[in-house]
Amino acid sequence: MTSAPQRVRATFWLLQAKDSLAVQSRRDPDGTGLGYFSPDGTPVIHKAPIAAYEDRAFAEAARTVESSTFIAHVRYASTGGLSERNTHPFCAEGRMLAHNGVIEGLDDLDRHLGDARDEVRGDTDSERFFALVNKETARAGGDVSEGLTAAARWVGAHLPLFALNIVLTTADGLWALRYPDTHGLYLLDRPAGGHHGTRHLEHTGSGGRLRVHAPDLADLPSVVVASERLDEDPGWRPLRSGELVHVGPDRRVASRIVLPEPPAHPLTLADLHPHAAASQGVV
Repeated sequence: MTSAPQRVRATFWLLQAKDSLAVQSRRDPDGTGLGYFSPDGTPVIHKAPIAAYEDRAFAEAARTVESSTFIAHVRYASTGGLSERNTHPFCAEGRMLAHNGVIEGLDDLDRHLGDARDEVRGDTDSERFFALVNKETARAGGDVSEGLTAAARWVGAHLPLFALNIVLTTADGLWALRYPDTHGLYLLDRPAGGHHGTRHLEHTGSGGRLRVHAPDLADLPSVVVASERLDEDPGWRPLRSGELVHVGPDRRVASRIVLPEPPAHPLTLADLHPHAAASQGVV
């Protein structure tokens, strides 16, 4: 979610409970993460492998923090063990990224990363992809849209791919990519007060995995991206396969198809390891 340049209070409850991480772990059990930015633009992340222990600090932060952009993720692991270093969102170069999907061929991806592989601290396909985004962004002179596009195009052309749904944030920007159309990804360009014109933002996903409450958005516009429609607002729209969305500091939404062709090596659920398949089947 972005309300840039305005900072807002947003309360995130992950899964079906406000505070109980034990209850939360019954659904997407392998990680909970919330990322936001301090007033000087410094990234801040609260995350934990919640199936392993309870993290009350996360619940407290989720109720009280302010930011102009937020990113929240619940993990059902497909690649990498249950540890904080494998929990989304990942953070580097003043950016945060969360991924829904599966990329295989990680040895080939490691070779392609070269020295950029040193950025990766965990075991996931998602963090490796983030390192590729950062490598390509640096090559593009800091243009995140071009970096994300180049990274996704390389993966789509060279690696076995089930899904590459990406949300990336900076202190004043948001990017979202859906590729291909395996999983849903939805965007809401929300005026102040929503379509009723008088309401704060309070979203509850139909799957119960994510709730967002932002009282300040009764008076401020915002843009929200989520893996499911989070309320009855008619403004929600699905991103198309290969569509990249960028929301800048002025909250203007720019959209284009950057991956018009299907993946060169598409994967189906039947191709995945059973645990990886389970992680994708519940989304």
